[in-house]
Formats: sequence, structure tokens, C-alpha cells
Amino acid sequence: MKVQADLSRLSIRRAVRQDLPRLLELIADDDLGKNREGVGSEEACYAEAFERITADDNQFLMVAELDGRIIAMQQVTFIPGLSRKGSTRAMIESVRVDGYLRGQGIGHWFIQQAIQLARERGCQLVQLTSDKKRIQAHRFYGSMGFTASHEGFKLQL
Repeated sequence: MKVQADLSRLSIRRAVRQDLPRLLELIADDDLGKNREGVGSEEACYAEAFERITADDNQFLMVAELDGRIIAMQQVTFIPGLSRKGSTRAMIESVRVDGYLRGQGIGHWFIQQAIQLARERGCQLVQLTSDKKRIQAHRFYGSMGFTASHEGFKLQL
């Protein structure tokens, strides 16, 4: 049974080390994550990655809380560049909303928080990538004004 979220009770903050187990739960809370991540484990690689992220001023690992419980996460990376007249862009990654609360406007609200943070940091562009299999996510991002303007490429190392 889905619980209706009251968006006025949501808050955001920067993630802290104690949040890591919950963040890993959120990351593994979909088909792609279940097959790619160490569900339920807190391997040293995750702790090391968390420390690298939080030590970098160009990273903001954001969590959303509802009544003191983390219900969403996303990582915002600020990328200074020479193109676009030396503009800075914000890259949004690892967007996750608790499965029990999806479809209630939380994702829209949460992405808006990242966009506002990007504005505050002087970014001229916000970008994100989404796995080609996440068709619902593509519709969601399109409804927020994001356009599929580029084709992405990856090389596994």
C-alpha cells in the first residue's frame, strides 16, 4: 500500500557517513541496481567512494528526508569548463526515490532542489544521463524540460 507523501514535510541536506547504508539500499532498489550493486553490503569500496565524494567541493551528495528518514538521494557534480564561454555545468547522477513513494511528486521536487543548487553555484547548464532501459525515467525528465539532445558513450575500464 502506497503512503501519500506531504511535500511540505520534505527537507534536503548533504549526506553524512552514517547515511551510507541507507544510500546503498536506495541505489539497489531497482532492477539495474540489484544486478550491479552489492545489495545489503557495505564493502570498503563504497566507504572509500563516499569519502572521495564528500572531500571534493565540486560534489554534493544530496539526500531528501521525510520525517527524519532518508527517502531519496542524488549526486550533483559541478564541472567547470572552457566551452560555452567558460561556463560551469551541473551533472545530476544516481537519482533514487524510495520505491514506496514513487509517483507522488517527490522526484520532481527533488530534481528542482538540484537545479536550484546549480543556479546558486552559478551553473549555466544542468545535465544528466539515464540508462536507455529506464523509459519511465526518460519521460519523467522530459516532463521537467530536459531534452535528449546528445547521444552518450561509455567505455568500461
